[in-house]
Amino acid sequence: MPDQIKKQLLEEIKQLEYELITELPAEIKKARALGDLSENAEYHMAKQRQEFVNARLGQLKKRMGELSLVNLANIPRDRAAFGSKVLVYDSSKDAKIQYKLVTSEEADVSLGLISTTSPIGRSLVGKQVGDTATVVTPNGNRELEVLELLTIYDSKQ
Repeated sequence: MPDQIKKQLLEEIKQLEYELITELPAEIKKARALGDLSENAEYHMAKQRQEFVNARLGQLKKRMGELSLVNLANIPRDRAAFGSKVLVYDSSKDAKIQYKLVTSEEADVSLGLISTTSPIGRSLVGKQVGDTATVVTPNGNRELEVLELLTIYDSKQ
């Protein structure tokens, strides 16, 4: 996992834990002091925020666990996978497009950074030069022919 992504996720976890342990209990205590909880908007908002923060923390910790299990040694050397740069010919646009396959946290379509879990990313994973990937989109299927491939190993050289 790229160190920048790990750092970003850990920072968000740290901020949410601080909010959950320090800020929200203070808000809830303050709201309780206002009286009747059944019509206390501040109390209900703080409790809703507490539920949201708990859920988000769970998601982030699960994602950190998933990313820590990624074994770069299992990434193929001759096929598109995480870290690969893929030049494709998109017949529907009659254009050559370069994509880099990245984690969902790094994805930025405007920069050509495509998540391996996106429809385009999933269709390209496992492909070699000369293969055609079919991407199912709301506007119909797109055919992407792999013209060039640089794997994560080629990029490090």
